[in-house]
Amino acid sequence: MRAVLFTAFGERPELADVPEPDCPPRGAVIRVRATGVCRSDWHGWMGHDDVIALPHVPGHEFAGEIVELGSEVAPDSGWAVGDRVTAPFICACGRCAECLAGNEQVCDAQSQPGFTRWGSFAELVAIDEAELNLIRLPDALGFVEAASLGCRFATAYRAIVSRSRLAPGEQIAVHGCGGVGLSAIMISVAAGVTVYGVDVSDAALQAAEKLGAVPVRGGEGAAERILEASGGGVDVSVDAYGSSETSFASVRSLKKRGRHVQIGLMVGTSALAAMPMDAVIAGELEILGSHGMAAHEYPSMLDAVASEFFRPIELVGRRIGLDEVPDALASMGAGAAGSGMTVVEL
Repeated sequence: MRAVLFTAFGERPELADVPEPDCPPRGAVIRVRATGVCRSDWHGWMGHDDVIALPHVPGHEFAGEIVELGSEVAPDSGWAVGDRVTAPFICACGRCAECLAGNEQVCDAQSQPGFTRWGSFAELVAIDEAELNLIRLPDALGFVEAASLGCRFATAYRAIVSRSRLAPGEQIAVHGCGGVGLSAIMISVAAGVTVYGVDVSDAALQAAEKLGAVPVRGGEGAAERILEASGGGVDVSVDAYGSSETSFASVRSLKKRGRHVQIGLMVGTSALAAMPMDAVIAGELEILGSHGMAAHEYPSMLDAVASEFFRPIELVGRRIGLDEVPDALASMGAGAAGSGMTVVEL
């Protein structure tokens, strides 16, 4: 099959012919019809994720059709070759303590296509534990739209709806208006609250404003600008980019009793980012992490997308072919989060 392969971290990936994936006994092989290009893929390519073994095929936001089911998948599982599906980027085991408690997104024995195994920048991708991790796509949902939900929209959905506990009448700031940030903005605007979109990129700010957010210039002084615009601080602030600067500014943007949610990956020196703990104590602030979304939580989000309550297809800025993925990955190293999602169509 054709796939995007890299053999050294940071060196340009190439389109190559590689062996098709074996089907795990309890898993499935999916023909990829669309797959998103995410900043997490860039982090993996740069060597920021220590679970990747070389050579490697990245990609983790995908939608497609089942072409093979594992020999141990139950005949009455409800799944069949040809079914239109997606899967979380965290494929849970279903047997550990966290899975048994319903927290598959932090599974102790998780596998991750594009990280712990070869991913979806390929014609075929394999996943583990098909009965637990496969998600059926509504007929009204196209493959590109489904792929755009994969990591960024689903992560933002759980971060806003479940983790942040955003309530009517509150205000929220979203730091970083790339794919996951714009998703968080779309979800928050749909909730009817005041949303501030923060970024250093003019294009990203324009995209945030188009979705209904109040644009706020990022960089030095961003927290102060949010405090002034919001009349003393927001109830919820999200770092959707992932850096020492954006996470610090997010916490500083909060009013007393506010909640900070960290979505953007913190790698390198940012993994040990300083926090204004004096403000956390004095204001009784909450610092929350959010890591993907379990398969069993997808139906409500998919129903909302199928009914067009959310329109994540509007967040897709560019559609490319598999041969354009190397350039798309390289462009993510420029610094700014960008202004939308790039989706590969196969």
